[in-house]
Amino acid sequence: MREMLTGGDLDVLTGDYLAELTMLILARDRLKNPDAGYARTFLRQLEECLGLAHERGVKIVSNAGGLNPAGLADAVRKLAAEAGVPVRVAHVEGDDLTAAHPGALAAHAYLGGFGIAACLREGADVVVTGRVTDAALVTGPAAARFGWTPEDHDQLAGAVIAGHVLECGTQATGGNYSFFRDGDVRHPGFPLAEIHADGSSVITKHPGTGGFVDPGTVTAQLLYETGGARYAGPDVTARLDTVRLSREGTDRVRIDGVRGEAPPPTLKVGLNRLGGFRNEVVFVLTGLDIEAKAELVKAQMGEALAKSPPAEVRWDLVRTDRPDAGTEETASALLRLVVRDTDEAKVGRALSGAAIELALASYPGFHVPAPPGKGSPYGVFEAAYVAQDAVEHAAVLPDGRRIPVPPPENTAPLTAVPEPPLPEPLPAGPTRRAPLGLVAGARSGDKGGDANVGVWAVSEQAWRWLAHHLTAERFRELIPEAAGLPVTRHVLPNLRALNFVVEGILGAGVAAQHRFDPQAKALGEWLRSRHLDIPEVLL
Repeated sequence: MREMLTGGDLDVLTGDYLAELTMLILARDRLKNPDAGYARTFLRQLEECLGLAHERGVKIVSNAGGLNPAGLADAVRKLAAEAGVPVRVAHVEGDDLTAAHPGALAAHAYLGGFGIAACLREGADVVVTGRVTDAALVTGPAAARFGWTPEDHDQLAGAVIAGHVLECGTQATGGNYSFFRDGDVRHPGFPLAEIHADGSSVITKHPGTGGFVDPGTVTAQLLYETGGARYAGPDVTARLDTVRLSREGTDRVRIDGVRGEAPPPTLKVGLNRLGGFRNEVVFVLTGLDIEAKAELVKAQMGEALAKSPPAEVRWDLVRTDRPDAGTEETASALLRLVVRDTDEAKVGRALSGAAIELALASYPGFHVPAPPGKGSPYGVFEAAYVAQDAVEHAAVLPDGRRIPVPPPENTAPLTAVPEPPLPEPLPAGPTRRAPLGLVAGARSGDKGGDANVGVWAVSEQAWRWLAHHLTAERFRELIPEAAGLPVTRHVLPNLRALNFVVEGILGAGVAAQHRFDPQAKALGEWLRSRHLDIPEVLL
């Protein structure tokens, strides 16, 4: 926060604190303390920076309110009074639908940006919200600044795209980027957007900060956690297939051409509930006979667990071992056992006792990196949908006045866009077996139990090959975990990109810890490492 306030000019500083997993964590906090439920780190940052923001005339807009935006607003007022900083604090509410969803720890609708805009138009210096879309932190201030109405779809869509680029911070400035060696990303600076009245923007960063901004870093973030050409939100549906990127100088990328459409008639609701209890133990298998050692301990543990079998038992053998290894660690494989059940007793002592009792009676070299502990609760994320008018979206001003935010008058059901024509394929020629990542970048992420993998070509020639060669069927071949799952391919020619949505690969979402990489953060990099027959002209 200090870096952004001191590094250069700024009108509005946004802070995105919420993810699907964060909402579950905050819900568990609120079970222990009804006054909790917001991101306390936001307050710690304000202790240092609120006065600085006030001196520089910078508005602060954040969704750190989580499950308790009114509580956070009060806490900010108290902090400001103690520090002698005269700021006006407002908040946005109406997203909490937990009472309407029995069994959920938290159920919150994703609100749009017009509640934020109302707060800013009434003179608020700090606006905190609960569950709004990540992009709403940008569309709200832009709508307030330029006087946009809910019918200004193109302008709102442009701001949504800018907000989507900013929402994950340094992922737009070289962080988590396939081609990270193109610049110095040891300490990437945070991105900022210069937004114009027509909805176009320039993505850049403060002078002198690390990292870099180029069409590739912006493309990577545009593809992150998206689906098809229509990117739906509560205020507008933005057309990803209309986005145009152009380099405007060093660390400056212009976004324009974005078209918007009426938003869908429903709002997404994120439901978080406890799914049960889980536990795990990792067995280290070293040297020879790895598979036989794994079969022995699986049989022994199976007998022990059969006395009170958990609902779910999963084994994964990770072959990190190498033949004739120079270190014991590189001579070892990992055998991971995960159990789940709604009964904590079945995954607690039953598992840890059985594992430790084998310490002197199993395969040679038996040991575990850490002793298994008690079972721990895990969460489940689900998405539901309600009508736009089912929420009481409101801006709550510093003096307590409430400004209702009506739902949009015009909506349109979300439908798929017809697949665009593909580019001319490359002429036939010699190929070489090589990693996909030599000619394409990728960025992957999670949406509940689904994952998306955005893949973009590094050149026009590479795009002519990629668009025809990397089909949904070939994706399943390269990512065997997806073999039995629905995989949808979306084509985005303006970005020279393909976006794959893999349904169900993450089970019940990140909190359920369904797979080794529970948020699919590295799924794209795994795909880039797979070998294909690539035309030599591209290599």
